[in-house]
Parts: sequence; structure tokens; C-alpha cells
Amino acid sequence: MNKRSAVVSPQRLTAIMGTAIFFFASSAFAEPRPTMTSHVPEAVASGVAPLVGHVAGEQRLSLAISLPLPNEAALDEQLREIYDPQSPNFHRYLSVQEFTSQFGPSASDYAALRNFAEASGLKVVDDAANRLVLDVEGPAANIESAFHVTLGVYQHPTEARTFYAPDREPALDLNVTVLHISGLDNFTLPRAKNVRRSESVQPSGKTTGSGPGGDFVGSDMRAAYYGSGPLTGAGQSVGLFELAGYELSDVKTYFSKLKQPFRVKVIGVSVNGASLGCPPQSCDDNEQALDIEMAISMAPGMSSVRVYVGTQDPSIFNQMAVDNISKQLSCSWGWKDDESSLDPIFKEMAAQGQTVFVATGDNGSGTPGDVVWPADDPYVVAVGGTDLTTTGPGGAWLSETGWNGSAGSPSKNKIPIPPYQLLPGVVNSTNHASSTLRNYPDVSAEANTNQWSCYDGGCFEGNGGTSYAAPQWAGITALANEQAISAGRSEVGFIDPAVYVIGTGSKFDGDFHDITSGSNGGYTAVVGYDLVTGWGSPIAASLINSLAGTE
Repeated sequence: MNKRSAVVSPQRLTAIMGTAIFFFASSAFAEPRPTMTSHVPEAVASGVAPLVGHVAGEQRLSLAISLPLPNEAALDEQLREIYDPQSPNFHRYLSVQEFTSQFGPSASDYAALRNFAEASGLKVVDDAANRLVLDVEGPAANIESAFHVTLGVYQHPTEARTFYAPDREPALDLNVTVLHISGLDNFTLPRAKNVRRSESVQPSGKTTGSGPGGDFVGSDMRAAYYGSGPLTGAGQSVGLFELAGYELSDVKTYFSKLKQPFRVKVIGVSVNGASLGCPPQSCDDNEQALDIEMAISMAPGMSSVRVYVGTQDPSIFNQMAVDNISKQLSCSWGWKDDESSLDPIFKEMAAQGQTVFVATGDNGSGTPGDVVWPADDPYVVAVGGTDLTTTGPGGAWLSETGWNGSAGSPSKNKIPIPPYQLLPGVVNSTNHASSTLRNYPDVSAEANTNQWSCYDGGCFEGNGGTSYAAPQWAGITALANEQAISAGRSEVGFIDPAVYVIGTGSKFDGDFHDITSGSNGGYTAVVGYDLVTGWGSPIAASLINSLAGTE
């Protein structure tokens, strides 16, 4: 044999070793390993949804496979120190690389998962820098074989449509524990948390805004909550979570008709090839456009708004985390998925100094848990809705009540109460908050159906929803981060721990409008924390000082 022919290149050796490692890992146990979370909808498990067919084997599906954190307890302790003002690690945030090396899944586990997917006939669409999510796509037949399931088509028990779902919990021939697989069913369709006039839960009747018909526009919100202060969000970026694309022309029309400058760069980020566009005849960009309009109106001097568009929620949030550019993020969509699939990502965001604002929903205390989610996750700021009155167009805050559409209650998804809600006085007999479950909202802002927006190629009156409130709070946090950075401090990070300290302390009345009237059906706004408005709406000039530590 020619000795040169026996030499194996480093690239070939790596491939051989990877195959050998995958084969060993796949054959080192007798039974397929189940995932850590559930995937079969209750309607399927109980037989309420009748089987009407099967997914065609050639139909292609996109999945997001999540891995667990190997040492979550250590990360939890690190987060406690990061948000403890008495700790030497207070606000000492981690980089993506530091988080991954200290707390992320191992490189070998991620490689084994990747090899498993490819060997199962699935195409790897994206590798994540933090190794928390692997995005794949492939034909249903290959997915069924890889995860030992049958994908059935079922009649939805409450909606006039069918859906697909696995008939059993997935399991993998892989010696690596998998946390969750998103995309195996579409029992619950994601919903944007906005309301149009025709869907209003309450007539507007407002005349104090500066938009057409007296409706509020974003600049009214800035004037009411922040006033005429100098902060504009300079140097900051707001990230927006979206499950559909947008038309930038709608945003340009909004500011043009209001005769307001539009100088913030809007950057579309396609996650796994999702379309960034949204033609009016075939797509509705109501949610996406209003998110951009409200964020920019609150912080008109930001460096950018980054619009993350995708189809799988873990993939979108994970891209926001690994980019780590936008320190304030907003989501106004709701869906049903397992909490565990997102918690590692939200914890990474908190460790990196990012904060996520999520709209709670618009059907009052009766808003279903699969619409509220992920607002009741303990690592996001849940944003409820109010009914605001100002002194006039572009005027100051005058009064505010709880909006009857504001979703608020103890978690219907049975998520345990987080430590920051266990401070004395948060849970009491007056507000009827739970002592065992996560309570929401945390904060609130104007959400009544008296808002003017441009979307779908036109501009319309009478819109509302907590969708408007979440990006307002993201914009306000951009102002706070601008102030913190200019004072030589670190970003304010995940604000819920600080918000609850403020709410239970002497600064509360100076930092928040305590809203004490209004009901969402099941609960009433009261003094202090309540299940309609949380701690209330921001007195931003003062709250920014408290959050930034620049009093």
C-alpha cells in the first residue's frame, strides 16, 4: 500500500470521528429516550378531537429542537446575584460566549443532536451559537421515524378547522436529553394581541388624542408618560418578536401623515428564511406595523428597531438572545407551548441584561392561557392595559383607569409564583392575587380602542389592545438604558425584580401612576398591585432614574 494513501486528512478524520461518536451515542442504550416535556394536545390525548386522517409523508415541517441547561441551578444562583443590589455581581452581565461556556449545553451534545437529525433525513437549517436550539426541517415521514410518532390530522373540537399532532410523546434514539420539540402540532394557532374597532370590547368615546378623530398616537403616549424630557433612546435598539412580515411603507405612511420625523433604522431579521415582507392582499401586518410605530414613537432617537420574523417561537427568541444587540424586546403574540422550551432562553437574556415585555391579552380576566402565554413566564415583564385620559392632544397625563380588556389573573398555565412576587404586600386579600401562582400583569399602559395606526396599506381609527402597551414599555426602557449608559452605568436589565422593589417601597407613588379604578371582569384595580394593571403605568422621568440608579 502506498503510505500516502493511508494518510487521513484532518477534515476526513473529524467526519469519521463524528460518525463514530454518533453511532456510539445512538446505540449505547436499548430504548428510545423521551423528551423532558409533553407534546400531545389534551384534545388528542382525551379523544375529544377525532382522528380524520394522517399527515402526508412528503409534507415538509419545520421544527425547533431545544436542549436543557445542564446546570440550571448554578445559573439561577448567578441570576440572583446579578439582580441583587447588595451582591458584588450586581448588573455584571454575561456575554453570549460567557453564558454558553458556563451554562450552555456541551458542544458534544449539540453535535450529537445535529448528527442525529441529519442521519434521520432532516435538514439542519440553523445552528445556534448558544447551543440551546437546533432548527431542522424535513418530510413528515422522516420526522415520524426519527421521533417514533405518527402525525395524525384531527378535527378541532372548538374551531372549524383540522390540525395535526403526534399520537404519542416523541422519543429519540439518542443518548442526549432533549428538552422540547416545537412544531410537532398546530392545535393552537398564534394570535396577535391587538383589537380593531369591529372587535372592540368597549367603545372608544375618547377625544384627547392628537390623531384623526381624536385617537391617540404614539407621540401622545410619550408626552403622557415621559413628557418633554431630553432622552430619545440614543444608542439603543428595540427588538420585536413577530410571526409574520411587515411593510415598511405602512410605517413611513404613519409618520408622514402625522408630520413627524422618521429617522430610526428598521432592520428586518429573517429567522430560518421566513419572509420579511407582508403584501396587503395576502398578509396582515397590523401587529407588526403598530409594534414598530409605537416603539419608535416612545424612543424616536434609537439607533434601530430590529424586527425578528420567524415561524417557531424558540428560534425567534433564541436569535434575539444570541444577537444580544437589543437590550429591550417586545412580543405581542400569544400561543400554546411548553414553558420549559423558552425558560432557558429567557434566563440567558436576563443574564445578558436584556428584558422582554409581553402583552397579556385583550379579553379581560377570561383571556385563555394559550393567548396569555408567554406573558405569564416568570422571566418576562407582563404588560396589561389601561384607559388613559390626557389634558389634550399631545398633552400631559390627566387620569387613568384599568381597561376592561386587560388580561390579568393568577397564571392559568399553572406557572409557580416567582420570588419577586413574594415580597411583603404584593399578595393581599384586597387584590386577590395568588400566593402560589405567577400573577400578571406586572405593569400596564394605554390599550383602549382609541388608537390610530397605519397597516395593510391604509390608516385606521379605533384600534387598541395590550399590543400597544408592550412596545411602549420597550421604548421607555430604551430611554432608561440611554440614561444609564450615559451615566457610566450598566444597562437596567430584566426590570421585574426592581419594579417589585419599587412597588413595595417609598418610591412607588413617584414612579408609577397607581391605578385604583376599573375592572377586567374577574378583578378590580385597587391601591398598590392588582390583577388589572399590575403596579400601574409609568411616571417615566422618575422611574427611569430609579431603574438607571441615577436619582
